Amino acid sequence: MILLFQMKEYTKETFTVSTDRSKIDLNKVCDFLARSYWANKRKRETIMKSIEHSLCFSLFDGNEQIGFARVITDGATFAYLCDVFIDENDRGKKLGTWLLQCILEHPDVAGVRRFCLVTKDAHAFYKPFGFTSLQEPEKYMEKMNNE
Repeated sequence: MILLFQMKEYTKETFTVSTDRSKIDLNKVCDFLARSYWANKRKRETIMKSIEHSLCFSLFDGNEQIGFARVITDGATFAYLCDVFIDENDRGKKLGTWLLQCILEHPDVAGVRRFCLVTKDAHAFYKPFGFTSLQEPEKYMEKMNNE
């Protein structure tokens, strides 16, 4: 069985958050990720494949994409939030807060048991949403490849 994500749209003033992958401005997403500390060496083909296999949230001001995030999930027990960004020109407007609220409310991830993320410097942003440091970090392992 293939997990199909529910398509949702959320609106606030001139802003829209959409999970419709066909609306993603791939050039905008790739450009931002190329400037990020976590994905600046990620190939376009890899970004495209990651989008195809994720629940994606695109933030728009009118028709212009100004934000993005994706969730990797089984829809029941685990979700991993990644590639979160708000365009530099649109920061400070609480759009990141709204984007994260939309993500956490989405019916395909709202009830998952464990929701994880990795961040270098945004701990204070995620903490009010219930994210904490790992309770038992000694249980976690990872295998990293070059890309």
